[in-house]
Amino acid sequence: MTDKFDVLVIGAGAAGLYAALCLPEHLRVGSINKNTLPVSASDWAQGGIAAAIAPEDSAALHVKDTLAAGAGLCDLEAVKFLVEEAPDCIDSLVKMGVAFDRAGPDLALTLEAAHSRRRVLHSADTTGKAVIGTLTAKVLSRQNIQIVSPAFALSLWLDESGRCQGISAICGNRVKWLQAPAVVLATGGGGQVFAQTTNPSVSTGDGVAIAWRAGALLRDLEFVQFHPTALSKAGAPRFLISEAVRGEGAHLVDSKGYRFAFDFHPSGELAPRDVVSRAIFRHLQKTGEPHVWLDLRPIAVDRLRYRFPNIIQVCADWGIDIFSEPVPVTPAAHYWMGGIVADKFNQTSIPGLYAVGETASTGVHGANRLASNSLLECLVFGAQMGLLEVSENSQAFTDEVDVGEIWEKSISPQEIETIEKLRVELPSLLWQSAGICRGMRDLESAIVQVEIWRQEFASLPLSQTLDNLRPGQIIDFSPDNAESSSVLRNWGELGNLLDIGYLILKSAAFRTESRGGHYRVDYPLTDRDWCRHTLINQSNWYKSGLVED
Repeated sequence: MTDKFDVLVIGAGAAGLYAALCLPEHLRVGSINKNTLPVSASDWAQGGIAAAIAPEDSAALHVKDTLAAGAGLCDLEAVKFLVEEAPDCIDSLVKMGVAFDRAGPDLALTLEAAHSRRRVLHSADTTGKAVIGTLTAKVLSRQNIQIVSPAFALSLWLDESGRCQGISAICGNRVKWLQAPAVVLATGGGGQVFAQTTNPSVSTGDGVAIAWRAGALLRDLEFVQFHPTALSKAGAPRFLISEAVRGEGAHLVDSKGYRFAFDFHPSGELAPRDVVSRAIFRHLQKTGEPHVWLDLRPIAVDRLRYRFPNIIQVCADWGIDIFSEPVPVTPAAHYWMGGIVADKFNQTSIPGLYAVGETASTGVHGANRLASNSLLECLVFGAQMGLLEVSENSQAFTDEVDVGEIWEKSISPQEIETIEKLRVELPSLLWQSAGICRGMRDLESAIVQVEIWRQEFASLPLSQTLDNLRPGQIIDFSPDNAESSSVLRNWGELGNLLDIGYLILKSAAFRTESRGGHYRVDYPLTDRDWCRHTLINQSNWYKSGLVED
């Protein structure tokens, strides 16, 4: 396996796969995936992809809806670019073979919350799976793309001028360096930092944490979207019950059958996600009940079977017959609006480093993402990587790099125990202190605790070894088996989760207002003077200028 590439793409969700496919085909591309098979939030996406392609719809209406959801913090030019490029991206997917649902000869469109028109394309209720399956097959057929998996990116490799020139990575039981003059971070979100999340296990904020440690500019990390309706059943994962279900007519009710969401917003179940999530949270606080109910029975049976076969099956697997009873649901962390600041060409503040998809902050989502704009963002901005030009005179390994120096290390049982303990405790703390409703007292105490845990983590012998790894050095961990490889990945993910947990807490404490996906019980109103981005560079938090309406 070669360790030199023209471009490294970290992540194999929709953003990473599409970016890899759109890169010029003369470039040698390394696709870094920490799992052997695709497991990503894109793969789990149910709702669909938003695109204004209906005769009664328009790009202007899609822009208007996106800006309304973004609560004042969207970048207008980025949003216009997103929605205007949408039809071409949909056409590209259709030509690749993605089997979107049809209404006769036309692509079928459904309505989702906060959209003013039916504009969401879908493939039953497994749109993400359909897209990822097609993109994966295309990537595997490309001669210029080499799959490197399972491989876990640990850190960025910067040259003396501060330009990105590769990464260090865990490949099996070996930690080594991979070189490329361009690195694309497409690692998705960080939902696993919360105890309740719809995100898959791989969503540990890797790209944001890696970029932060390297000095990249970050933005708006306090804005987390909590999906209102995740399956709430003992022993079951927080399986997402798609927004499209409510768009098709499902009712959100309490144990008495009361549609309480209308007490909080005139649109009821179809209000923006943050409003519906807080409505459920407050209603549960008031009633003391463990969950509310999503009643799908108002939807015609044939329509239900056609649109939501996967939801029907998963609910049935957990003993719920949605044709005869409502589904128990609670909110869960779902999407991270903030991320690494990136421009229209995905360039970050570090030369040679790019960010695409949920990992990036391009300005299209603002303080709250409009439903089904996320898969669209992965495609529209992923396609921009086709414009990448890689310098021919990129630095190769120099004599100063200790190529071939191999160390052998082992991991102690005590370290494994500490890693496992912190991995359980951190998400519970974040859910309690930085979940749907936040307050300064809880945030401050959580920050103190996370700082203690980060110090404890940094003092582990494993941390000290890997944090001080020099370019070119290779470490082999013994014993050479799957368990050691798993521990190394758990160590890397925990370090990233501790970092993003700290960043989310500090950002949530910094923003003394409520807006979009960030709600402060002690500052419940939106403050016009806070119509600004939160910017983070290393240990500094500061405000942007006012964002123009």
